[in-house]
Amino acid sequence: MTRLKHTSQFRKPEGQPLSNRSKQHAAKHASAEASAKSGPGLLQRLGPGLITGAADDDPSGIATYSQAGAQFGYGLLWTVFLTLPFMIAIQLVSARIGRVTGKGLAANVLQLAPRWIVLGLVSLLVIANTFNIAADIAAMAEALSLVIGGLNHEHALIFAAGSTLLQVFVPYRRYSPVLKFLTLTLFAYVATAFTVKIPWGTALLAAVWPKATISADYFLMVVAVLGTTISPYLFFWQASQEVEEMNQGKRDKPLRDLPTGGGPEIARIKADTIVGMLLSNSIAFFIILTTATVLNGNGVTRINSATEAAEALRPLAGDFTFALFALGIIGTGLLAIPVLAGSAAYAVAETFGWHATLEAKPEKAVGFYTIIAAATIIGFGLGFTGIDSIQMLVWSAVLNGIVAVPVMAMMMLIVSSRAIMGRFKARSRLVALGWLGTAIMALAVLALLGSSAIG
Repeated sequence: MTRLKHTSQFRKPEGQPLSNRSKQHAAKHASAEASAKSGPGLLQRLGPGLITGAADDDPSGIATYSQAGAQFGYGLLWTVFLTLPFMIAIQLVSARIGRVTGKGLAANVLQLAPRWIVLGLVSLLVIANTFNIAADIAAMAEALSLVIGGLNHEHALIFAAGSTLLQVFVPYRRYSPVLKFLTLTLFAYVATAFTVKIPWGTALLAAVWPKATISADYFLMVVAVLGTTISPYLFFWQASQEVEEMNQGKRDKPLRDLPTGGGPEIARIKADTIVGMLLSNSIAFFIILTTATVLNGNGVTRINSATEAAEALRPLAGDFTFALFALGIIGTGLLAIPVLAGSAAYAVAETFGWHATLEAKPEKAVGFYTIIAAATIIGFGLGFTGIDSIQMLVWSAVLNGIVAVPVMAMMMLIVSSRAIMGRFKARSRLVALGWLGTAIMALAVLALLGSSAIG
């Protein structure tokens, strides 16, 4: 989008008529300016924020929300509302950094921290993402086996190979709409909720007026929900997607390079991010709601995976509810694996100064695509090691926590810096909310590390 100059430049000097060419230029500019003010429709404005929010509800997240509902019934619905403002704030910061600077998150963090620290954090991110990919591929394969039969490993190979090939060989401008389309699969969980009889009065009362169960298990589940909702791979992904959109010519150039304007882009980022995070947490709400009603309501209080939740629903809620839940696992996994592998690749490539874009042909970004392929292939291979997927998720959660807090702190320093952000440095409200979210996340990580140490 080429920046428009003010139409006053086309005004005629006093006493001199405008030429026909000038009149045409002025009319064309005025029309373009009016179009820019009206802006595209909401669906066209949605992109990085929507995809990021949807990718947060991956099969691993579904397992966490399912366990929350099965173990504590409606007692943890309130966590969805607690995490929402912090999730919106930190993802707004991420998107703002990418759009304003024209660089990904790792490239910006390098301006504040030594390379060895950034490399350490990025290495932990890659390991955590790989474990997460492994758990997600396993869940997708199991879900497909439940629906159509067949061997888990064969299904896993199809998902891993398909995801890798699409990312490497399909350019971003064509792949992005595919990811956007996959966000629709999340509505399977909304539909699932309406296939069972829910006591809405009881559920909504518990959501707004919770009765906390004071126990270690209850507290740790709150920490798990928080850690599932706010994950570092989402920070890196959304910042880099803003850069991808900018490089496609859809969003002009880095906002800090513009002498004036930029307000509509900040508004677009805000709308996109809010819609994406609302979608993410709404789906979490419906998953907890469904599993609380069906599983907890029938005495099933222990769920170890998303597919186990789907299996448990079948005898209690019927084949249709089971099928919707299982297909949702597959759809969300197809969306999440590219985000997990892609965010790792962006982080590594930016740290080493490699070319990092999904638009490039494979031979033009060898290092970048190698990380994508390696993370996905290793994740697939972990399925043959016999390592329990739940154990991999625990390791992933611990590593994500270690990465999240320092990265969140550096993000807040970046977005508050006029030297980096120029006139687009964040306002005090966003900064306060971001720092509060960072503090809460730090407490959650300490609790998680403490529980892991105890065993």
